[in-house]
Amino acid sequence: MSDTIAVNNLVERHRALKNEISKVIVGQQHVIDEILLAIYSGGHVLLIGVPGLAKTLMVNTIAKTLGLDFKRIQFTPDLMPSDIIGSEILDQNREFKFIKGPVFANIILADEINRTPPKTQSALLEAMQEKAVTVAGEHYNLNLPYFVLATQNPIEQEGTYPLPEAQLDRFMFAIELKYPSYEEEVAVVKSTTVDSNVEVNTLFNADDIIEIQHLVRRVPVADNVVEYAVKLVGKTRPDSVFAPEIVKNYVDWGAGPRASQNLILAAKAHAVINGKYSPDIENVQAVALPILRHRVIKNYKAEAEGLSVDEIVTAIF
Repeated sequence: MSDTIAVNNLVERHRALKNEISKVIVGQQHVIDEILLAIYSGGHVLLIGVPGLAKTLMVNTIAKTLGLDFKRIQFTPDLMPSDIIGSEILDQNREFKFIKGPVFANIILADEINRTPPKTQSALLEAMQEKAVTVAGEHYNLNLPYFVLATQNPIEQEGTYPLPEAQLDRFMFAIELKYPSYEEEVAVVKSTTVDSNVEVNTLFNADDIIEIQHLVRRVPVADNVVEYAVKLVGKTRPDSVFAPEIVKNYVDWGAGPRASQNLILAAKAHAVINGKYSPDIENVQAVALPILRHRVIKNYKAEAEGLSVDEIVTAIF
């Protein structure tokens, strides 16, 4: 099958996938779009939102429709790395046997990742980066495709361990999950307070997702689009020749090269699901905010003036 036909097929299958997910999830279309873009691109997502907005249900529904294994890990202050990765036990034959932890699934929901100490956070982040874990000198590859969606509660900060910037950079997207609209909340209440059980159909499998990830990487990109993405990331750095005044005045640190890579990968995926065979500058702009918002560190002056990172990033492009 040619890549052109594969792109056309994916457009139809992606549309059917979103219709299937909407049987269970009301609204939140931009969140679902960006999660799917990350999966198609082989990236991970940090989801920032208050409790009770159906994050677990959303990820579980996406996993079912994609035909992937799903595990949820509730991060707590006493969670140990072995609780995530797994550990060796002595079996009845007095031989060590490795019992796999919940990290051995295709889709992991790391709920409230900032509630656990850095040592445990690092265990998951290493698995995200390497797609493998090492226990007692033995190397274990994780199941592919592999996708981590970590959540953070933006309200409760007491007793939390915020992710350092270097670890935040490993997430492709940072998505803000907002409250539903009045109409959406009415629909949610109506659908969840009756005795009914909606089943979703499985439309993909693990091999399909891996093939889509390869297809996205094969999509050609014009030089001017790559140059635009790199220049856009450069504009977030206060010491860059491209930096506008708002960045020089209000930003301490800008995004690194991984942001440029993610911009192009996500732009490719965004182009493909919209039926285009190569991304343009509009596709880069469409994915720029969730890719840059967690990589731009504003200074005290921005804090004092109540300027948000989203406002700074939006002003750049």
